[in-house]
Amino acid sequence: MCYRTSMRILLRFQNTLPEWVFISSGDRAEQTDYVLLSFLGSQCTMADKSAKPAKRLSDSNSEGAAAGEISALEEAFRKFAIHGDTRATGKEMHGKNWSKLCKDCHIIDGKNVTTTDVDIVFSKIKGKSVRTITFEQFKEALQELSKKRFKGKSDEEALREMYKLIEGKGPDLTGVTKTVASPTVSRLTDTSKFTGSHKERFDASGKGKGRAGREDLVDNSGYVSGYKHAGTYDHKVQGNNSKDN
Repeated sequence: MCYRTSMRILLRFQNTLPEWVFISSGDRAEQTDYVLLSFLGSQCTMADKSAKPAKRLSDSNSEGAAAGEISALEEAFRKFAIHGDTRATGKEMHGKNWSKLCKDCHIIDGKNVTTTDVDIVFSKIKGKSVRTITFEQFKEALQELSKKRFKGKSDEEALREMYKLIEGKGPDLTGVTKTVASPTVSRLTDTSKFTGSHKERFDASGKGKGRAGREDLVDNSGYVSGYKHAGTYDHKVQGNNSKDN
């Protein structure tokens, strides 16, 4: 590169170059070429460094998405782990809740995976002296069952399908009595059609009388049975005395 060409390039970037670039000694052409190449090399290095954070940002986004998938699975694990146990922390799961998870999330299909398979995998994954499994062991158990539940698919696809069955799910509530509207039930619960001693246990509105409807209570008021003016004597006496005065 000739001296004039190098100087033109240097003057073009004179606002960004440091002052020491324009201090020359010895062979001007050789020194100018060296300084120019050093400057261009430093600019390329700075460009490479500025491009690296973008790559890290994309990596962090992918890691964040993976963490979101894991958190959904872990949340389902926690819901089933604390089901039916007020002292449970959600970090460990008993065999009973493990079986309920496999049943409620339809991992047990009765063909490829049965209740026996679920129990065998649980006994295989948990430790010998413990009765529970952790979240990491839970994922190992799912990996074992996914091979049988989704036959014909690769290990990754089978495990992904297994996660989809569980994510966002919770224990099904059983044992809740539902109201059944049917003529038979309505006839049995209509108090106006009751007869005998059962009729005496309810008033005209259908409300239960409580103890009075179950036992014969003794009336110690001094009035005969069926007397309608009980408790009115004192009121009448006071009324007559006020008229005499």
